[in-house]
Amino acid sequence: MRGRGGGGRGGRDGGGRGRGRGRGGGRDGGGRSGGRGFGRGGGRGGRGGGMKGGAKVSLEPHRHEGIFIAKAKDDALVTRNLVPGESVYGEKRITVEADGEKVEYRVWNPFRSKLAAAVLGGVDNIWIKPGSRVLYLGAASGTTVSHVSDVIGPTGIVYAVEFSHRCGRDLVNMAKKRTNVIPIIEDARHPARYRMLVGMVDVIFADVAQPDQARIIALNAHSFLKADGKFVMSIKANCIDSTAPPEAVFAQEVAKLQQEKFKPYEQVTLEPFERDHACVVGAYRASKKPKAPSAA
Repeated sequence: MRGRGGGGRGGRDGGGRGRGRGRGGGRDGGGRSGGRGFGRGGGRGGRGGGMKGGAKVSLEPHRHEGIFIAKAKDDALVTRNLVPGESVYGEKRITVEADGEKVEYRVWNPFRSKLAAAVLGGVDNIWIKPGSRVLYLGAASGTTVSHVSDVIGPTGIVYAVEFSHRCGRDLVNMAKKRTNVIPIIEDARHPARYRMLVGMVDVIFADVAQPDQARIIALNAHSFLKADGKFVMSIKANCIDSTAPPEAVFAQEVAKLQQEKFKPYEQVTLEPFERDHACVVGAYRASKKPKAPSAA
């Protein structure tokens, strides 16, 4: 497995040229960010930041399919809005005209999304793309889920599991306008309780921030993740062991995953967007490549 440091340089409201450290942060909503940043808007990732109204913006596809970079004075990570005219968490929306057609995009704030932080941190592959079937554990109010919904598009589906009924209300309301999101208000420790709702999936994304999160993702993978399916897991070190160095906690969690038939491919830090966080990506029950026939 390959590890990588350095969380890339991202503007506070979705990529580009911002510096600083993100402090605190729950599962789906980063806390306050310190340091300096270019571009407007605070670390809480509200409506500020990103593109200025009326600014000339051009779009470039990111190397991760379904994700784009809005190029302007301050670059931003964006996804094509599945529901034009609607924002989910007060994020900035921009409209770009191409071939006579107006297309709306939503700025993806890495201070409020571990997945966006991993993308800007240089992760090789998130395995979530148009048409993917995704099981999202720890969906919270649906901030990142909404961007996953944009990425997978109308041919994909995301099963979003959240235990908190308070966050679940926001998640359900978001899903009312996004037909590719299936909200599930249930404890991810008990996948049997929602086995009738979830089909086999291509990818599991986990952001549960619990001491037994490796066990939680394993239970769900055993039930729903296809062979050679992929996983993306956000690890918050002080939720597992606040007395050990973060690097030791990350290594411990990777070892637990390996015991459950997971094969980690890479690990990236989520600095500067999230402190003492890492993202681990890999495969479940990975197929072994056949050996090449020996020369006669």
